[in-house]
Amino acid sequence: MSRTPRPRRRVTLASLAAELKVSRTTVSNAYNRPDQLSPELRERVLNAAKELGYSGPDPVARSLRTRRADTIGLLLDQPLSYSFRDPAAVDFVAGLANACDAAGRALLIVPAAPEHEPGAAADVVNKASVDGFVAYSVPENDPYLDAAMERHLPLVVCDQPAGLDGTVRVGIDDHAAMLELARIVLGLGHRRIGILAMRLGDTKRDGSTTLEAALSSRYSVQRDRIQAIADAAALQPRPVAVTVIETASHTREAGARAAREALDEDPGITALLCTTDVLALGAMTWAAEHGIVIPEDLSVSGFDGTVDAMRADLTTVVQPSEEKGQRAGEILIALAASHGSGEELLATSIHHGSTIAAPRRQ
Repeated sequence: MSRTPRPRRRVTLASLAAELKVSRTTVSNAYNRPDQLSPELRERVLNAAKELGYSGPDPVARSLRTRRADTIGLLLDQPLSYSFRDPAAVDFVAGLANACDAAGRALLIVPAAPEHEPGAAADVVNKASVDGFVAYSVPENDPYLDAAMERHLPLVVCDQPAGLDGTVRVGIDDHAAMLELARIVLGLGHRRIGILAMRLGDTKRDGSTTLEAALSSRYSVQRDRIQAIADAAALQPRPVAVTVIETASHTREAGARAAREALDEDPGITALLCTTDVLALGAMTWAAEHGIVIPEDLSVSGFDGTVDAMRADLTTVVQPSEEKGQRAGEILIALAASHGSGEELLATSIHHGSTIAAPRRQ
């Protein structure tokens, strides 16, 4: 009669040290501080560990002992898929990951839950085993950001919101960047324009909104870019009619719908100033499908400087999205267990593409 094999005894750091007749510190150093051991001794420890089935120090126990998770939490205001689909977000996460790699840190993405309720947000954030948070472009009074601040861990905000006590903000001057671009577009003589914008409020909606409503958005990045266009329009020698279209989702399809709605509302529009490249590229696709020639019939500009925008030679603001992620990570890691405050603004530039021109009609 065969017998069931007895379960193999679990190997621990202590039992491995006893087997090798070395101290526990020696075994720990073989994994965590290899420079403290000779190559021969470290190899002997690792070979014995492999033979006995020891996988290394328990990361949970190490975290409890050192009170460090060696992990950065990334707070998003969007579902997880957004960070892999939106070009600017992809670049930002890549930069943040570079900073984590260089410092030997892990990255934990904390996306917004569908219900987006304060209680649910606090539960998700409180369960995150991290040493600090990077908040990527979240709105003012966001429940996930509020929950992160309640944990009193180091916090770096990218883009928005600005002016939070005890945080460092990394971003760009959205107003100045868009003002420069809008003055170029309007300086060509456009007097009836459309603004295609990302989500502006708590409720996701598609369609026309007033300029006044757009300028009261709690998404300060969108608000600043739209305010810059309004300021550029106010500087023109002749009045400029402005149509604003809000999009619930940030996709090219949404940009195409928004372009159609803008031209339906005001067929006299000669330029579309889009607050992102994604919306601008969608508008260009819609125009091409409807026989509208860019820039002769319709000028289109964007914001971000994505790879696809460069391929399309879109006139746009180029911002360093990957560098923003890198700097946000570096600053957070440097803060360690302390808190900082301040702001680091990165430079932008204008890509003078082939998608804007003087209007054929005024």
